[in-house]
Amino acid sequence: QVQLVESGGGLVQPGGSLRLSCKASTSIFGFLVVSWYRQAPGKTRELVASVNAGGGTNSADHVKGRFTISRDNSKSTVYLQMNSLQPDDTDVYYCNAYDSRVRDRYDYWGQGTQVTVSS
Repeated sequence: QVQLVESGGGLVQPGGSLRLSCKASTSIFGFLVVSWYRQAPGKTRELVASVNAGGGTNSADHVKGRFTISRDNSKSTVYLQMNSLQPDDTDVYYCNAYDSRVRDRYDYWGQGTQVTVSS
């Protein structure tokens, strides 16, 4: 069982920064692939960035150069550093995780954290 708790969202002005945290309560954190997704009302949830069990990362084109995902296995936490935020980045951000060892992927989700970029 994996429980995910996001934090760090809030209101920020355009051009500002936020750091989101996803804290996992699990004994298998080191095997998890952890991702950040975002979703606006009425829209499909979309992938923002992922970090695999080995620390390799990938991110969506529209956040490359602005957002950085990282993990701290000692704290069972994944971070999303978001810089140069724009109003289009306003969304609810969700943490997602799955066990990289299993064939039948099961997705775990956090409750989401609101990010609002506005002047």
